[in-house]
Order: sequence, then C-alpha cells, then structure tokens
Amino acid sequence: MSNPKPLRKAVLPVAGLGTRFLPATKAMPKEMLPVVDKPLIQYAIDEARAAGIEEFCLITGRGKDSLIDYFDIAYELESTLKERNKVDCLEALEPSSIQAGSLIAVRQQEPLGLGHAIWCARSFIGNDPFAILLPDDMVMSQKGCLKQLAEAYYETGGNVVAVSEVPREHTNRYGILDTGRDDGRLVEVKGLVEKPKPEDAPSNLSIIGRYILTPDVMPHLAKLEKGAGGEVQLTDAMAKTIGHVPFHGLRYEGVRYDCGNKLGFLEAQIAFALERPELAEGVREFLKKYEGQN
Repeated sequence: MSNPKPLRKAVLPVAGLGTRFLPATKAMPKEMLPVVDKPLIQYAIDEARAAGIEEFCLITGRGKDSLIDYFDIAYELESTLKERNKVDCLEALEPSSIQAGSLIAVRQQEPLGLGHAIWCARSFIGNDPFAILLPDDMVMSQKGCLKQLAEAYYETGGNVVAVSEVPREHTNRYGILDTGRDDGRLVEVKGLVEKPKPEDAPSNLSIIGRYILTPDVMPHLAKLEKGAGGEVQLTDAMAKTIGHVPFHGLRYEGVRYDCGNKLGFLEAQIAFALERPELAEGVREFLKKYEGQN
C-alpha cells in the first residue's frame, strides 16, 4: 500500500482491576506502580511519543482517576519546587506533562475484554490507524518497540503486531499466529488463534501488548461477539481483517518484561535500575548479598 495514513493516535487500555497486585491495587491503579521511579503508564506514553504518537486515549474504569490526575499540572507541587529551587525535581516532572487536549479518557463500564475496551475508543479512533499499548508489557530496547512497529506499518500499510517466540507448552496463555511468508523479521499473518492448546497451536509466535491497527478492525469489534473466556476478543476481530488488509507480525528487537505478574515486575525493577548510571553500581553491590541464598 502506498502512502499509508500517518499514525498519530494511541489507545491504552488501563481498566483492569490489577488483582495480582492486591493489596497495593486496592487504592491505586496497577499502571501507577513504579518501575524504579516512573509508573508503568509513563513508560508506555514515552514509548508512544517516541513513535510519533500525538493523541492518547486511556480506557479507564472506576477508581482509575489518578491515572488522569498524573498527567495534569500539579500547581502546588510545582510552585513549591520552584520556590525551593529544586531544578532536578522539576525536570523529573517534565515527562508527566502532556499537551492540553491531547489526552482523553473513556470509561469501560464492564470488564468485557480487550476487544470491548478498544471498541469503547471508537469515537477517538474514527477512520484513522491507531496504536495499542498495554502498559503491563515493558520492552527494553535501543529503539522503542512501538517505533519499530511504526516503521513496519509505513512499510506494509496494514496491521502490524509485535511478536515473540514462547515455549510451545505456554501457547494457551497467548494469541498465537498462523504464519505465511517469513523473512526472519516480518512474518505474514495468515490466521490468529486465541490461547490454543499446545497440540493445536499453529506456531509458537505470540502477540505481545503492542499493536498498530487500521480502522478496518472496528466494524468487527462493533458486533461485540464473545469469544474465549466469554469476552470480546481483539484477536477474533483482527483475524477477520486477514485477506482484506495487509497483516504482519514483527519480531521486535528488545527484551520484554511482563509486569502483569510479580516476578516479571520484580525483574523489570532490577533490569531498569541497572540501566541507570547513578544506581547500577549500588544495585550490583546489594545483589551480591542475595547470591546463593535459598
């Protein structure tokens, strides 16, 4: 496809209850949990901005208002920091500011699945291509994961999803690709299966929480058909666009951390702390204390 429409919009589904992180998530959204000193939602927004995204839509639920407050101006805090000449603190706040009118929030009143969450953003999406970022998935890479996807989107003009290989015995946890042509980087998607049993899986390539989709997926989501788990599955709607829109999986460069579970979240803390020059030496030092412990 020549000259695909510019990619400027991103949808971030953040309505989940975060039950795996109770009791912390009783009073705060899991997307506000920090990795080192930035909340998960900030990493997702930063990655989107680096890919050229200018408009953001948060799909929220009850009790998630602090996600919106986070990107607001904190007058009292900022004036106090200015009075005290805390320049470094003011600089630390800068990424949490967002241009007026470029962030909206939409409520998903019922937890009916990822497909339903994206359908809730239909007015925001309109007839434009859009990115989806699941903040639970963090990817450490030199070039942002979404930036890599955006480059593939401009190359192919269709749907592009980030994929990684998973152990075959874990295919029942993910959306899995049925693949066609494969050049080692971009793989043609012939079909999608949501959480297949290992013996039924067409491959071991799974979709992670980064997508770029054309608006062709929206009419299929609008039917609100329930799939696996009795939820409206995004995977099912994407599968119905195959054959009508170019569809590829991208083997992205980087390391993914699944911050939707405690072990992945803890590993991300260590990995991202080791990337910080002011912390790396201290982290390596204290880790030595725990080596060899049962």
